Amino acid sequence: MKRDETISICKAFGIILMVIGHANCPGPLSNFLYEFHMPLFFIAAGYFFSLKYLDDEATFVKKRIKGLYIPFLKWSVFFLVIHNMMFKLGILNEQYGNATGGVTHPYSWHQMQQNLWTMVCAMGGYDQFLNGAFWFFRGLFVASIAYLVLFKITNAIFNKTFVKHFTQNNRENNDINATADNQAKGYGTLAVPITICIIALLIEAWKTLEGLKVINLIQGGNREILGVFFFGCGFIFKQLKDKYRVTWWATILSAATVYLFSRFAPSSMGWRMDFNRFIALPLPAICGFIMTYNISHQLSKHNGRLKDFLVFCGNNTMCIFVFHIVAYKVVSLIKIWYYDLDYLQIGCHMVIHKYSDTDCFWILYSIAGVGIPLAWTWAYRKISTLIKSDIN
Repeated sequence: MKRDETISICKAFGIILMVIGHANCPGPLSNFLYEFHMPLFFIAAGYFFSLKYLDDEATFVKKRIKGLYIPFLKWSVFFLVIHNMMFKLGILNEQYGNATGGVTHPYSWHQMQQNLWTMVCAMGGYDQFLNGAFWFFRGLFVASIAYLVLFKITNAIFNKTFVKHFTQNNRENNDINATADNQAKGYGTLAVPITICIIALLIEAWKTLEGLKVINLIQGGNREILGVFFFGCGFIFKQLKDKYRVTWWATILSAATVYLFSRFAPSSMGWRMDFNRFIALPLPAICGFIMTYNISHQLSKHNGRLKDFLVFCGNNTMCIFVFHIVAYKVVSLIKIWYYDLDYLQIGCHMVIHKYSDTDCFWILYSIAGVGIPLAWTWAYRKISTLIKSDIN
């Protein structure tokens, strides 16, 4: 079956918006895209969730390990190994750091070992200044497996309840048959995922209202719980897709909703979630996905270089997640030269903050953050293909 290119394009928009947001873009744009660009990835992942995994949990878990845990561990360890080397090159330093004044430091041998343990056991401990987006790997890994567990439990409860209900009714009518049994077992097709989404929202509401933390999840669990909700939204959307019609008025209405929330009640899928920010997130996040899906659907119908680029980008989000902050350093060198700044400002996280409120370097940062990782990926595959063809 051909992969759904609409979702690939959606993911391309999501990753591009993430890079723009990290590039210190203007405030109104930043508020707008943060409303939905990370929830979009969870919704897209839920879109591909299949009911076959209810009877084949091992395959699903293996896929999650291969697609999320292993890449996280591989690249986290890589950046752990080169962390102190980055200080020798000045790419990281103790003079310049994030916008609030925080800096990072070289690791001692003990700290490196502890970070390794945290990576392996809790999907944390990664280099915050070079791997700032790595929380996503843990968030989706935990959320997707939690969704599978909740689906199995809820589905079992629903099936038991409704099979009994339909059986009793049909016995009274002397009409018990396979059709009635199948009707009962299929009752929860939408009821189950909707119930899971409601449960996730109620848990997150309780958690944020009381300021609670899931102590065995790095950053407290807000992203993982909301991840379950958005993952479920993606699965529900897939079930209703055949009935859904893409219209421009829905696109405009969705965009207007995202804008109004970003203007008057800004929120994001951040780990410092309070109740007000939680309440303000689900609706614009879903509207943002609908807006992006509608635009992506229209673009998917027209072949050309733009579509090819977006599909390639959407199918290779991993390299951008991993390397976009490193790619920013190329533009930081240009900015240092342009403004005659201290070379050590290359260590600013994620980009150089000086003059960022007035210049447009965020555009160059965005182009580099997407373009350099993709160009490297494309070139690597081309060279690998040529080498293999020469060998054969």
